[in-house]
Amino acid sequence: MSGIIETAPSCLDAGEPGLLHEATALSRILAQCVRVSEAESVPLTAAHGRVLAEDVIAPLDVPPRDNSAMDGYALRLQDVSETEGTVLRLAGRALAGSPYGHALQVGECVRIMTGAPVPEGADAVVIQEQASERDGLVYLNPGHRHGQNIRRCGEDLRAGSVVLERGRRIKPADLGLIASLGIADARVFRRPRVVLFSTGDELCPLGDVPRSGQIYDSNRYSLRGLLDGHPVDTLDLGIVPDDPKRLRQVLEESTRSGDIVISTGGVSVGEADHVKRVLEELGEVSFWKIAIKPGRPLAFGTLGPGTLFFGLPGNPVAAMVTFVRFVRPALERIAGLAPRNPLTFEVPCVHALRKVPGRTEFQRGRLQPDAQGRLRVEVTGRQGSGILHSMSQADCLIVLEHDRGPVAEGEMVTVQPLPGWT
Repeated sequence: MSGIIETAPSCLDAGEPGLLHEATALSRILAQCVRVSEAESVPLTAAHGRVLAEDVIAPLDVPPRDNSAMDGYALRLQDVSETEGTVLRLAGRALAGSPYGHALQVGECVRIMTGAPVPEGADAVVIQEQASERDGLVYLNPGHRHGQNIRRCGEDLRAGSVVLERGRRIKPADLGLIASLGIADARVFRRPRVVLFSTGDELCPLGDVPRSGQIYDSNRYSLRGLLDGHPVDTLDLGIVPDDPKRLRQVLEESTRSGDIVISTGGVSVGEADHVKRVLEELGEVSFWKIAIKPGRPLAFGTLGPGTLFFGLPGNPVAAMVTFVRFVRPALERIAGLAPRNPLTFEVPCVHALRKVPGRTEFQRGRLQPDAQGRLRVEVTGRQGSGILHSMSQADCLIVLEHDRGPVAEGEMVTVQPLPGWT
């Protein structure tokens, strides 16, 4: 692809009054987020991806004693010449599960395997490649130093130290770390409950034959995939028709069962777009227009105490972009995760891009190395908010800031990796 990349046509005036700046919208959302307070203990086998509700404190030193970092011979350095070869008497063997139970005497060494406790009196381990064994004697090359090839007691973790902090999402390496302390359970926050549904008479469930004017419901499947990457429990209600009474019933029930309610569609200004109106009747609408593209019509508010509502746009790309930029940070805050900024970095853009100052725009991008192996980003095709194929081909969003104008070919742009795309 070359030349200027065309964005989707839009009647939006970037200076349209009443549109919130993206940062203001996110700030309002996060101000409404209350972290779940309930915690539970789960076995380590079920703790991956959960959020710690309390610090993990080391009850012991790791490693619990000095041990060998290599296969070789444990010895007293004072028995070894610095300049000439040395011969020591082999006193025994030490294995990881079967230590040598005596103190080393003058002129002795012990054959030792990786992970085996270092015998009393030994202060160095000579690797086996620098020694030879014959007839009960060990012949050593010169040139060794105190403490070589020994893992010291507590060099990884000290008893009483904070190993993992509250608010951390547990990774695979964390599971092993906790297990190395002899801890079998993790104290974690309960998962936030998310209620998800699509709205619109034009939507057809998978497995049915679409009527004239209908399309298959795709948004819920993309959003379910995005939700699967978070420590939440999701209740999928399927498709809700364009009926204000039915929508009101669903939202009332969702208030009782969910911490967050997410819908797609029905948040524009059409006659059949009922979400915003019903939301105003049941709760409070904080805002419903943001100066971004795609994703301008996003309704956010509350459904009674303790339940947040996101009415995402019906266009599939807009729904995914607004999830990544707004719903994801809210989920992390409510789940108890420690605050963090999304991972972004700058790379050259392969293409020239059209951009109107006055709104934040997101293009679908794919990171590629150039001939020298340096990363650059290219767009993945047509950028209309209903074109899901170009989102499927993307591994990042190209973030064009609110006040930015057109982008020249080769100019640096900010990219945000998409969850699950790498």
